[in-house]
Amino acid sequence: MSTTSTTSTTGTTGTTAFGTEEAPAADAPVTTARRARPGRGRKRLGPGRPVRYGWALGPLLLLAVWAAGSGLGLFDPRSLPAPWTVAGTAGDLVAEGRLQSHLATSAQRALLGLLFGVAAGLVLALVSGLSRLGEAVIDGPVQIKRAVPSLALIPLLILWFGIGETMKVVTIALGVFVPVYIHTHNGLRTIDNRYAELAETVRLGRWAFVRHVVLPGALPGFLLGMRFAVTGAWLALVVVEQVNATSGIGYMMELARTYGQTDVILVGLVVYGLLGLVSDALVRIVERRALSWRRTLAG
Repeated sequence: MSTTSTTSTTGTTGTTAFGTEEAPAADAPVTTARRARPGRGRKRLGPGRPVRYGWALGPLLLLAVWAAGSGLGLFDPRSLPAPWTVAGTAGDLVAEGRLQSHLATSAQRALLGLLFGVAAGLVLALVSGLSRLGEAVIDGPVQIKRAVPSLALIPLLILWFGIGETMKVVTIALGVFVPVYIHTHNGLRTIDNRYAELAETVRLGRWAFVRHVVLPGALPGFLLGMRFAVTGAWLALVVVEQVNATSGIGYMMELARTYGQTDVILVGLVVYGLLGLVSDALVRIVERRALSWRRTLAG
């Protein structure tokens, strides 16, 4: 059986008993039917799909371990009452109106401290991040404050502001503004320089540059700082409410410690934990909505 072939600049054509077949050119990409398509035959790297109500999985597992240990008698009821005992105590406090009253006072203090702390951290971060002179003046004192715990300043704040509400709100604000400043300042300093060059190309003014480039670029850092800030607000609140307070969840816990009411102390701890969990979840929801344009492993 004879075979003839002709060669051209685009490829090679061979004639066989089965018909005519054109071979690919030398510079053409080689494709085969067996090549695996993207996404097939191999696992996608990353954390996988989001777990529905995954934020509640860890706390529910912790609650199950607590309940199981109490039911099996592994925990001393005087040191760690069972979850159902704590739930009953919480119901009694709600029926008496004590829990709602203390919770309202604590929430007011935390929100005021969070408001002032976030405002101070954001303003200082913008001044420091947009000006070399501002960074030279502001960043050093903030780093010093970062190294000094806010709780260590309570004796000095008591001398300055007394033991009233002002001292408590200022203490919470001091614990809040540092993470907001640090992460917002870092977000400003890590904005891609190509955006600045593009703004110069289209001749954006300074305020338009701040609005359209700086603020959106710093938003991821600011929201990350907010997650630390809301947690820091509740941590500071726990301490300041146990210093010469007459109301609040911390005061309720301190009073319960005096009378050896462990179940009431656990009610306060559970309330603080739930407040921190809900606050962080709210910030994460805002972060997910505001930064929906980012393609990350979290998405």
